[in-house]
Formats: sequence, C-alpha cells, structure tokens
Amino acid sequence: MKKDELKNQYRINEQIRVPEVRLVSDGGAEVMSVRAALDLARQEGVDLVEISPNAKPPVCRLIDYSKFLYQQKKRQKEMKAKQVKIEVKEIRFGPQTDDHDYNFKLKHAIEFLKAGNKVRAYVFFRGRSILFKEQGEVLLLRFANDLEEYAKVESMPSLEGKKMFLYLSPKKAGQAKKSQQAIDKEKAETKRKEEEKAKQEEKAMQNSVFANAKISAEDLAKLKTEE
Repeated sequence: MKKDELKNQYRINEQIRVPEVRLVSDGGAEVMSVRAALDLARQEGVDLVEISPNAKPPVCRLIDYSKFLYQQKKRQKEMKAKQVKIEVKEIRFGPQTDDHDYNFKLKHAIEFLKAGNKVRAYVFFRGRSILFKEQGEVLLLRFANDLEEYAKVESMPSLEGKKMFLYLSPKKAGQAKKSQQAIDKEKAETKRKEEEKAKQEEKAMQNSVFANAKISAEDLAKLKTEE
C-alpha cells in the first residue's frame, strides 16, 4: 500500500462528520458526541482517529496519528518480509538420463523443495527421441516417487510439444510423508541394531559363564591342595 493511500485510509479530527462516536480506550468504551471527543483529543494533545467507520456509531480512538501511521507502515513491512516468495525451479532430463545425472538432479530437487520452491521437471525429446516418450514418462514417475517425502504431485506427466512435464510442490512442515524406500531403510537399520545388541548380550553371557566356570575350577583345585 502506498503512503498516500495509507494516510487517507482513516478519517481524523474534523474529517469525522457524524453526530456521535464510540470512543474506545484501554479502560473501556463510551458513546459521546464528536464535539466532546474532539475536546478530549485537544486536551491530551493527540488526534481523534476513526478506526471502524461502518460501526454504529463509528468507533474512534485517541492516538498520535503520525505515530499510528508509522506503526502501520512498519507492520506492513514486517508482514511483507515474512511472506515466502515461491519460485518454480526447473529440472531438465533427457529420455535416456543415466543414474549419475539422475541422482545429481534429484539432490537439487530436494534442496529446492526444502527451500519452499516448486519444481517443474521435464523430459526434452530431441528429433526421433520422441519415440521414447513412454521411457520419459517412467523416468518422471520414478522422480515423483523418489521425492514423495518432500513433495506432492500437482499434475501427472503430460506431453506438451517436445517436452513432457511433471509439476511438484513442497509439502508443508509437519505433513512430510516418508517414502517407502526411506521406511524400508529405517526398518533394516533398526533390525541391524537389534541383532547387534542381541549378539553383544549373548557374548556377555558367555563370558560370564566362562568366568564362573573358571572360578569353580580354581576353587576345586585349591580344595584338593588343602586336602
């Protein structure tokens, strides 16, 4: 909002042309004539500002209008700064992209999505490579599946001229769903740790039994010596 538009958004002092207003403050609210409200404003050295013109009667406050405009402008600036600018990042494939190039572009896509950007992935078919459009579709579906933890599909692969597009948008925080590949990996890691723990416990038990057996043998030998 431009400065002039913000300044003209509220009526103040003599611009308020109604018989009475509801004057609100930290202490409560009171209905009074505009004249009485203006007198109070002059006494306190502030302005009578109409903040809710459609109320009956209109709602006003006694405030320093210049300071009020500054605070409003500052608040709008802060809100604008907090707004996340969403960009659309492109990832380009060929119909016969090798695994190394695929993994490199997958990594970049994850970075884009984590940053809150959308991803437009496409396969470009040059010349007779359009004959491999099914292969391009499989590649894009694999790409969507590998990004399941970070993105949701906005539109499935579709051919537009010599390009087949796939549109992905980032999942909101707290909504990320782990891919089946990640789930299987976690299960395998948990199983490995459990098996390792069981082996360590078994080894500790064997050592304990061996130590006890050794002590018993030593005690027996000692008793024979004493006899």
